[in-house]
Amino acid sequence: MTRIETQLMTGWEFTLLEPHDHNFKPVHLPHDWAIHAPINRTMAEGLAQGFRDRWGIGWYRRQVSLKEKKKGHVYQLQFDGVYENSTVWVNGIDVGGQKYGYSMFTLDITDYLHEGDNLILVKVDNTATPADRWYSGAGIYRTVKLLELNENHLKPEDIQVKTSIQGETGIVTIATGSSSLVKACISDESVRITGDSDNGIIRIEIPQVKLWSPDHPHLYHVELSLYEREHVLDSYALRIGVREIEMKAGKGMFINGEGMKIKGLCIHQDASCLGVAVPSEIWRERLVTFKAMGCNAIRTAHHMPASEILDICDELGLLVYEEPFDKWTGGSYRRYFETEWQKDLACMVKRDRNHPCIFIWGVGNEVEHQGQASMISILKMLKEHLLTLDDTRPVSYAMNPHFKYDSEVDLSQVKDIQQFVDEVSDTEIYNNDERIERIRRIAEHVDVLSCNYQEQWYPAIHEAMPDKLILGSETYQFFRGHPDQMQNFSDEVPWLDVEKHDYVIGGMLWTGIDYLGESMGYPAKGWAGSLFSTNNERKPLSYLYESYWSEKPMVYLAVMDYSLQDEGAKEHWDAPRYASHWNFPQFNKTVIPYMIASNCEEVTLELNGKQFHVLKPSSHPNRMITGYLPYFPGTITLRGFIHGEEMCQYQLKTAGPAVRLAFDTREIRLEAKESYQQLFTVRAVDQDGTPVFRESAKVTFAVTGPAEIVGVDNGDLCSSETYDNTWMHMYRGCVSTVIRLTGAEGRVVLSAFAEGMFAGELVIAVNK
Repeated sequence: MTRIETQLMTGWEFTLLEPHDHNFKPVHLPHDWAIHAPINRTMAEGLAQGFRDRWGIGWYRRQVSLKEKKKGHVYQLQFDGVYENSTVWVNGIDVGGQKYGYSMFTLDITDYLHEGDNLILVKVDNTATPADRWYSGAGIYRTVKLLELNENHLKPEDIQVKTSIQGETGIVTIATGSSSLVKACISDESVRITGDSDNGIIRIEIPQVKLWSPDHPHLYHVELSLYEREHVLDSYALRIGVREIEMKAGKGMFINGEGMKIKGLCIHQDASCLGVAVPSEIWRERLVTFKAMGCNAIRTAHHMPASEILDICDELGLLVYEEPFDKWTGGSYRRYFETEWQKDLACMVKRDRNHPCIFIWGVGNEVEHQGQASMISILKMLKEHLLTLDDTRPVSYAMNPHFKYDSEVDLSQVKDIQQFVDEVSDTEIYNNDERIERIRRIAEHVDVLSCNYQEQWYPAIHEAMPDKLILGSETYQFFRGHPDQMQNFSDEVPWLDVEKHDYVIGGMLWTGIDYLGESMGYPAKGWAGSLFSTNNERKPLSYLYESYWSEKPMVYLAVMDYSLQDEGAKEHWDAPRYASHWNFPQFNKTVIPYMIASNCEEVTLELNGKQFHVLKPSSHPNRMITGYLPYFPGTITLRGFIHGEEMCQYQLKTAGPAVRLAFDTREIRLEAKESYQQLFTVRAVDQDGTPVFRESAKVTFAVTGPAEIVGVDNGDLCSSETYDNTWMHMYRGCVSTVIRLTGAEGRVVLSAFAEGMFAGELVIAVNK
């Protein structure tokens, strides 16, 4: 018998009270109890945690039925992530747990299982302080599996795949982690190649190999089988990509011999009304949207992501910058660093090193005492240990722009570690020569300089360290600093520094999508300075980046509207208040500023058929066309031209009163997978179908058929309306809901209702 993996995502019960029978209520996994906690403006660490009163101890339980306990077999429970401080009991016996909430852990429960029903009980202690600097959620929020294995089995954490290219041949070397006979089969739709070894190493050549890259993310299926004589004891499958990544000093990053810039977005792991309990299908939708605008990389800041995210990145061709933790001896990880750093670092690398999408490892972010002797010592220790686990990728550390003179501070007394790291004080180093010297100290122990918000110093850094490439591991979306001032509000978009310098391999915006926590102040419940809202709605600046990153011809217009509410974005991470509408009833011929984003050579602009001259994008700073239009209700029409030929068009129309609700699509088909979740958005439109941006009506959702409503979200982080409901007010003309399928076939009808408007309806055909 080969391995049997069973996902344990249904059948769980949960309580925040004492773990007595009458207190438990049914829940689905993944589960985040904190997302439905009450809003508490005065709670401890409310800014970091989005004012959701998450503190407490939660209990989960589930029955596992075992028909036969087989001799010579082992049984394991595997948790991809539990936040946080978990303890697991099987039939009343403590079998282990995990401290750090982002690390996968596996428990051998063979000795504690018996035939028949077995009770799994999990305690999650979410009371330790300080909390993360961002919303962390609480509970069993990732995948749980029961593994049944032969006593002699393959261990995925010991398997390592390395690839190289010789001409048109791909070389795949597999370290199996076993001294027994292991056979490998590598296949795709056109080839099937086998190899074997009993010395722990298998080498296979793939002729006419299809390479993996962001533009062509080809994957091969690998099946490893462990043998004893003629019997297969265990089989393990994974997907690999054959690719070579090379960092050339002064020249940039090359994938399979071709130069490539990182067009990246930093992301956290929550998804609005789901908290951190985000199934893979929700993440797939987000990542597909990122890819469509030209993004080719993400940074999973600042910890290991769910395993499924990396699987999707492999498929889509999204490069990944992965790191195991944020701070070291300060912040929330300080309670674990001394005893757990080695285990958590190894967990990340061993779990994820076979993913072709991982192009660089990070070992920390904006840590305490940056550039000082104590910090350098830890950096050196982390890198050296990581290289014992994987020597195929560069190793880096994300530097904060703040460097300080040496000082001895008791970090256990520092309540806000980011404020301590960022604060401007009499210990701050302002002299650029001294700043560069601190960076040089770090450069000795990293392969690529990962710079957070330091574009203004790239030339000076390169001049001092020409052998080091630079990656903008965090960048502002619109404003760039000045060499003599870290923050400056000139309209120099940081991405242009990436384009300008060969030695800069890319930039990663902070952030791709709004997230919960790290609030700048109540009523904001999260971070709003991103390209997308929490319900996946695009913001105007996302189109500017599409014009930089995408080769597909596009043109887009937004207008300035400072009547919109303050979303609580941090000033230097903010952007001018552009909006996608042409409704200004308060104006009469008033001139309104606009921006046009386009990757075309020329753009034309018309208002109600009258053409207004605009310069080419290349003639404008940032290639973003700016100007003014007098307000006349009607239609703005843009056209984009390449070599004199019209390639694309965009229109913005004045909307009339909202008369009906409309989903983005009317009918779709889905596979009848149990617990499958998807987000759907409904908009207010006028009689001609034009979206009504300013509509804020209360919308109530209802669903019939084999599905249920999970939550609602409108993208407004300043709202205090609850997510676990069937209604919410529109924000900027739309509101979204997440529904979950029950696994049965049938016809699902999702309806949306608002007073004074015709209802919206979406029909979902659910088939096996």
